[in-house]
Amino acid sequence: MTETPPTRFVRVVAGVICDARGRILLAQRTGASDLGGLWEFPGGKIDPGESPEHALVRELDEELGIQAEVGEAVITVPQLYPDKRLTLDVRHVTRWQGNPRGREGQALLWVPPRKLARYRMPPADRPVVAALQQPDRYLVTPDVGQLTAGMSGAELEAGEQAWLDALERTLATGISRVQLRAPSADPRRWARLAASAVELCQRVSAEVLVNGDLELAARLGAGVHLRSDQLSAHRDRPVDPGLALAASCHTVDDLRAAERLGCTFVVLGNVLPTATHPGRNGIGWEAFAAMREHVSMPIYAIGGLGIQHMDQARLHGAQGIAAIRGLWAD
Repeated sequence: MTETPPTRFVRVVAGVICDARGRILLAQRTGASDLGGLWEFPGGKIDPGESPEHALVRELDEELGIQAEVGEAVITVPQLYPDKRLTLDVRHVTRWQGNPRGREGQALLWVPPRKLARYRMPPADRPVVAALQQPDRYLVTPDVGQLTAGMSGAELEAGEQAWLDALERTLATGISRVQLRAPSADPRRWARLAASAVELCQRVSAEVLVNGDLELAARLGAGVHLRSDQLSAHRDRPVDPGLALAASCHTVDDLRAAERLGCTFVVLGNVLPTATHPGRNGIGWEAFAAMREHVSMPIYAIGGLGIQHMDQARLHGAQGIAAIRGLWAD
């Protein structure tokens, strides 16, 4: 039976209010309210004809008694609830006048950013925490097997070293989350090369995931990035809780399966046409947002994207972008 989504649309704005110590303000929903007892970023509904900026200033005055200056956008999260479709527009607030207090009886708490994930939150607020804590770029390495096709001996070794050198240059741009992927490489050579790549990533404290190969990931002490066709093969999380688990998703069913497995994050696309799939249209940003609203985990947009698409990705609920060509130093 096909699900019928709610027809009621609600637009909400919230502020990431940061004090001089870098702590972030959370407010607890009162027991009588929807999702009572959960913690959230302060804010409220946007009235018809009202801008998000004006609504946030008004709501923070009414709820906290402060006069806030609205800063840059953090993320806009589309989220599906049983009774409504909600869009949460989140902005930075670093300057305000007044002393924040719960004028509507709500508890307030200043929380260090690293501890935000410990607090139970509504589904729409969880991607905001990820946007504040986790990388906005997810590098997928180019297939070294394709780059070195036809090479042998010293030429092959030089080609593999060039790949490692390019990875090192890419990490120097600030990349801190990496997927090692080489589907056409010789498995034994790839295992050695991947070990060297892990060492490079560890030097700069970049998180590493291995595409598809759970055994190799375990040997390297790395996380795992599951292909979409691997999602149905697992009923339980296939890696230790301390390691990252990700997945490639193309449908809402994929997203839900990944969330059930406890994936740290996923990628969804292709959003735009790509050179690797000529003639195939991407799903587009509206379809990305429509699928994104069914789950609350971090989702990277992938497919034909580069740094120039970051703002658009965040506007449609993405953690950021995942890419090969758009992030690789060469």
